[in-house]
Amino acid sequence: MDAVQQEATARARELQRSWYGEPLGALFRRLIDDLGLNQARLAAVLGLSAPMLSQLMSGQRAKIGNPAVVQRVQALQDLAGQVADGSVSAAEATDRMDEIKKTQGGSVLSNSTGQAATGSGAPTVKRVVREIQSLLRSISAAGDIIDAANSLAPSHPELAEFLRVYGAGRTSDAVSHYENHQN
Repeated sequence: MDAVQQEATARARELQRSWYGEPLGALFRRLIDDLGLNQARLAAVLGLSAPMLSQLMSGQRAKIGNPAVVQRVQALQDLAGQVADGSVSAAEATDRMDEIKKTQGGSVLSNSTGQAATGSGAPTVKRVVREIQSLLRSISAAGDIIDAANSLAPSHPELAEFLRVYGAGRTSDAVSHYENHQN
C-alpha cells in the first residue's frame, strides 16, 4: 500500500471512529468473534456484499450508506451482548440473526463504543477486555506494545505485564488473567 492509500485508509478509519464509535474493522471482528460468524455470514446478515464488508473493515470505505444496515449492526451489537452475558443461547442467537437479516428500517448507531451490557447494566469482563485491546491496538501494533512492555518492565513490572496481556495477548488469556487476579 502506498502512502496515499495509507493516508486515505487512516482518514476513513478516523471517520468511522467519529461516526460509529470505533473503526468498523474492530466492530465487525468483535461481532464475528462474539457471534461465531465468518465474514460471509456477517455480510449476509447485514445485507451487504462480502466485498463491501471487506472494504468497510479495511478502511477502503468509510461509511455504511444504507440506514437499514446500520440498524442491523446495532441489533447485532445488542445480540452479542446478550450472548456474552448468557441471556441468549447460541441457538437462539442464530434464530435472532435470521430475524435481524429480514429487518428494514433506518436508525443510526449511538455514539457509544458498542459496549454491550449485562442484565444488571454492568459490562461483561470479556467486553471490557476487548475494549482495552481495541484501544491499545488502535494506537500500536502488538510488536510495538511488547517492546514498550519490555522497556517498562524494570521500573514498572505491573504495567509491563498489563501491556503484554491486554495489549498483545489473546482475549481469552486476558480474561483468564483478570479473573485470576480478582481472587
